[in-house]
Amino acid sequence: MQQQGGQQMYLPEGSSRTLGRDAQRTNIAVAYAVATAVKSTLGPRGMDKMMVSDMGDIVITNDGATILEEMNIEHPAGKMMVEIAKTQDEEVGDGTTTAVVLGGELLKNSISLLDQDVHASTIIAGYKNASSKCMEILAEVSEPITIEDKKSLQKIAAISMGSKTVGAGSNKDSLAELVVQAVTQVAEKRDGAVYIDKDYIKLEKKQGGDVLQTAVINGVLVDKEVVHPGMPKRIENAKVALVDTALEIEKTETDARISITSPDQMSAFLNQEESMLKEMADKVTSSGANVLFTQKGVDEVAQHYLAKKGILVARRVKKSDMEKLVRATGAKIVTTLDDLTAKDLGFAGLVEERKVAGEHMIFVEKCKDPKSVTILVRGATQHVVDEGERALTDAIGAVISAIEDGKYVSGGGSTEMELAMRLRKYAVEVGGREQLAINAFAEALEVIPRTLAESAGMDSIDTLVELRSKHEKKNVNLGIDVYTSKIADTKQNGVIEPMKVKKQAIQSASEVTEMILRIDDIIASKGRPSPDKMGGAPGMGEMD
Repeated sequence: MQQQGGQQMYLPEGSSRTLGRDAQRTNIAVAYAVATAVKSTLGPRGMDKMMVSDMGDIVITNDGATILEEMNIEHPAGKMMVEIAKTQDEEVGDGTTTAVVLGGELLKNSISLLDQDVHASTIIAGYKNASSKCMEILAEVSEPITIEDKKSLQKIAAISMGSKTVGAGSNKDSLAELVVQAVTQVAEKRDGAVYIDKDYIKLEKKQGGDVLQTAVINGVLVDKEVVHPGMPKRIENAKVALVDTALEIEKTETDARISITSPDQMSAFLNQEESMLKEMADKVTSSGANVLFTQKGVDEVAQHYLAKKGILVARRVKKSDMEKLVRATGAKIVTTLDDLTAKDLGFAGLVEERKVAGEHMIFVEKCKDPKSVTILVRGATQHVVDEGERALTDAIGAVISAIEDGKYVSGGGSTEMELAMRLRKYAVEVGGREQLAINAFAEALEVIPRTLAESAGMDSIDTLVELRSKHEKKNVNLGIDVYTSKIADTKQNGVIEPMKVKKQAIQSASEVTEMILRIDDIIASKGRPSPDKMGGAPGMGEMD
């Protein structure tokens, strides 16, 4: 039994309880430490982190979400910061580091307010108010963008990849072009709005070659090989059949025994089996298909007959790849060969088996208007390929966010400086203790330009002071040019970001801060010992 604060708590032996200000300070300290861990990765001049697992696996990246996921953080407050990064990654695909760093700074600034005896609920109210005001300001300073504005979309993709190693220098421009090409290809217009499902942009990684060998395939890359050596390896103007059934003799559901008493019966049985498989192959042929993809297996005898008819076949294709093939070729997935007709077939200009990095893969390309595409990611080492995939994933997310939201803002910390400047003016209008929290929010936003300035080797204090004065003079787009280490017009330099990324980062950071500040009591119960430790028999479990 524990007694704290005049209150008896019946908790298991070994449990711990942290109350009031101590609980708040502990949570804030942990969350800020997590944010500090990824802070140095922000921006094009950010540094990478190397994570080594207990199995010896190495991950080298500066992607905020990946770093936090690989760190295996155990503290509940730290896990909340990881959730910010995950949410940011899932919702908009980019800005994970920004969201986490901003959340950490908001918590850090709240400590000084708590020390001034400003109640946590007042800070929370101020932060909520400031976050709402930021949404209004973002809407005012943003510029419109459409799917037709390819140049601006390429700039957004390039800036998104700029912080990654593979996106440095001239690489980012060619990769950005590929990203925009892929996104615009799978986009669909419905009722005047644009819908894009990023699941239909497949990223296939293959070690070897150079990052610049990364290419977009207007179709699907299937990581399978042609099942029979006698089948053609290349078919032009392919008629593609997709089936979700096995070209094999099915086994009976129940146990069955066939009694054969003479060689004639044996021969008849084998002939019957062969004729059934030949019939299956004939059904494929009669539909007019010359390429077949199936999710199930294909018997060797069926392979032989299909090879004789000059049909290219791939078996055990993943369900996700089958769905992409539907979108790319226009074929329909058929669940029984009896239903396969010419109407169910799709079209591909070229289906070809090629050797990539020592492995055979089937390229389904030159489709008429594919709504599913594949980006083949190349790189000298596995670490480069993995980082390339992360960079492309971020860029795809950023471009999709820009198209769907239809707005973009200038980058390089210029938007955060503008938000901070306007929030300070707004705080005066609000007045009372809440204005202290709004000012703290404004100061936290400045962590982005400050960190960018530090990573570019600039004096962060002088830079912030200069930026503040210039933003007061209505220079909305002035931010940090990390390549020249000077203050510059970031919009003019092509440093632009989707407004949705900024909105999501601010909202996520604000919400997690408010949740952590509300906690004034941490009760950590000791876990129930396992049966082994209790002296029970090994393997004994709890009864349901």
